[in-house]
Amino acid sequence: MNPYRLGLSRGAIELRQMLRSRKDIYAYLSTPLLFLAVSFWLSRDGDDAMRQLSLAGGIGSTIFMSGLLTVPQFLFGDREDGTLLRLRGVPGAMTAYLTGKVFFVLVNIAVSIALLLLGGRVLLGAALPDTPQRWLTLVWVVALGIVAVVPVGAAVGALLPVAREALGLYMLPMMGLMIASGTFSQLRNLPEWMQNLASFFPLRWIAQGVRSALLPDSARVMEVSGAWQHATVAGVLGLWAIAGLVLAPRLLQRMARRESGSRLSEREQRRMAKTAY
Repeated sequence: MNPYRLGLSRGAIELRQMLRSRKDIYAYLSTPLLFLAVSFWLSRDGDDAMRQLSLAGGIGSTIFMSGLLTVPQFLFGDREDGTLLRLRGVPGAMTAYLTGKVFFVLVNIAVSIALLLLGGRVLLGAALPDTPQRWLTLVWVVALGIVAVVPVGAAVGALLPVAREALGLYMLPMMGLMIASGTFSQLRNLPEWMQNLASFFPLRWIAQGVRSALLPDSARVMEVSGAWQHATVAGVLGLWAIAGLVLAPRLLQRMARRESGSRLSEREQRRMAKTAY
């Protein structure tokens, strides 16, 4: 079968499995609910600009966290239970696997963003994009942001050692990057070195692109350059997408080749020993 078609079929199966689990549904709904709570707290003084800014930050953070935190967690679980080991000798299996994860994450992000927009409108009174052009901007920024971060998340997951501690340590710099990228505040108020660091990573540009769709044109003065920089947003996210799509399948194949039945058995024995202890 075509690996991309097979991947979409695998992603659809995983979505159906998620919908049958109350625990999984709650886990995925908790993220948009958390960001709605943050937006409500930040805009509790009735500031419309802060309300829109925090809602845009929630959308950008949802894309970022889903791609760079959720995908490595998937890989960790699939390495632990031997899923990737079973795929090792199947031609095109890693491409299908990555396609399925991208589809699964894309649907979850789309649902989360829809809940954020609906909740922001109903609960917070936040404004939605008021022109077709702004809706189009929101769609292409979200779509390109997903393609930029999900393959990178898969590449990072392939490089992380099989240890829960490694995943926990990886989350710390990701949370720091969310703060440094000016997701919920004005980036221009941060130190210059922090602005330069954030500009290298996709989150800053995802958040800026989403703000350009949700905030009025007068809010451009809050940006570092005083403009929405749509061309730069598309260029940076496009470069990250290309890098991720090139590296992720190769790193996944390399990781799968290094897996073996003996390593899987050793990890299972260590896990059982810790549980018994």
